[in-house]
Amino acid sequence: MESRAVAETLEAINASLAALAEGAGRADGTLAPVGSDPLQDQADGCLDGMAAVARVEAGIAALKVHFAAGYANAAAAIAAPAVSPQERTAQEMAVTSEVACVLTVSERSAAALLAESAALTTRLPLTLAALRSGSISWQHARVMCDETAGLDPAAAAALEAHFLDPEAPFAARGCAAGELVPGRLRAKARSWRERHHPVSIEARHRKGVKDRRLEFVPDRDGMAWLSAYVTADVAAAVWSRATEAARALQGPAESRTLTQLRVDVATGWLLVGEAAGTPSPKAQVLLTVPVLSLLGEVTEAATLDGYGPVPPSMARRLVADGAGSFLRVLTDPRSGAPLEIGRTSYRVPKTMRQWLRLRDGRCPFPGCNNHSLDNEADHLLAWSEGGGTGVTNLGQPCRKHHRLKHTTAWRPVDATRDQPPRWISPAGRSYPSEQQDWEPPHLPDHTGHADEGPEWGPSDWPDVLARAAGPGETGPPLPVDPWHEWALFTAA
Repeated sequence: MESRAVAETLEAINASLAALAEGAGRADGTLAPVGSDPLQDQADGCLDGMAAVARVEAGIAALKVHFAAGYANAAAAIAAPAVSPQERTAQEMAVTSEVACVLTVSERSAAALLAESAALTTRLPLTLAALRSGSISWQHARVMCDETAGLDPAAAAALEAHFLDPEAPFAARGCAAGELVPGRLRAKARSWRERHHPVSIEARHRKGVKDRRLEFVPDRDGMAWLSAYVTADVAAAVWSRATEAARALQGPAESRTLTQLRVDVATGWLLVGEAAGTPSPKAQVLLTVPVLSLLGEVTEAATLDGYGPVPPSMARRLVADGAGSFLRVLTDPRSGAPLEIGRTSYRVPKTMRQWLRLRDGRCPFPGCNNHSLDNEADHLLAWSEGGGTGVTNLGQPCRKHHRLKHTTAWRPVDATRDQPPRWISPAGRSYPSEQQDWEPPHLPDHTGHADEGPEWGPSDWPDVLARAAGPGETGPPLPVDPWHEWALFTAA
């Protein structure tokens, strides 16, 4: 960060401090206009104050990055050239120890700060600029450092631009990066990295399969962790099956929570094959597949609901094996979004619930990470108040946020066919929901051998109208799935 950038950061911090002072005044009522609601002004002032503090913290973090990177560069210039790897390591240790002492942190924390500062000042200019302006937090910046580590400069710049440059091709949809909680930004960044990694997902998956294992780790209080490193399709199917079985056991006489029931039925299956009295439902995991990946014409990843990108070879294997646990969804070759199925009754049909799972991926409340399989379809505008049963009037909140909607003034609004609803808080503030990063497919020039296959393009895709728009839905009718006999193609 140059001196001009430091000055701009300080100016942004001063502006945030001014807003903070105004918010403090509103919070204690000293600046409240005559006739206003003092309690509402206090509430608004406190919310504005917290937002201003967050921007100040981000600006201060950017200054710390500047000074850490500057010190590391100066120390390297002052030191004599290292004549051996051991001497270079000793010089780096001296720098790390100095930073650890001046900040009163561990050497491990100091080393992480120095590494992140180097990445931000040399490879991630958009991230550093967003941190300086206060539009992202230090936790968001660390996520970008982590998820670009190991990528070449071009790949790192593309990942950064996807989330932080709204003018980038196929920029991230929905919430800006700073409006996602850091954990959700990490999940989305990791998914994007998987799809665009310079090393093919097939090659990385083959290595991962060789590393599969079961691990046992003792813990405190007579407890232990049992974990399995397995392929994503196996993990998703086991989780889905255990969740469905646990839900079937819930009832007035059952005191165990869903979390406790899930682990009890899973360990029961492991110990005795089937837990006594425990139903064993079939897993229902959504598998989204670009049709040309299914045919082997391209190498685009498929997507497992609740996990993310998986190798196309895995998708082809699941289809060829007739895996009934996986519900296939083909993507629209014009936009990369899945094709929709709708219906016009109060009861939300299974196909529409599956569409909601695809559209939202998880509970649409901002920052919630509850998986879509555990969530409940819900009318945004109640059926009794004229709301229809269409995807534009449906959400799939988890039980906690479903209860929040019906017992408080929080309300979801403005869902569309491809976008989950945003939420309006009791204070009247609007918070956007996270969106899926659907991308248009990368079509080959032709299929089959040279001069034999047809050209592929949007004009060749049948646009047969499936139905009229249902209640609460807008826009033109949607196309039917023209590849409903898709299994025949794998046989061929």
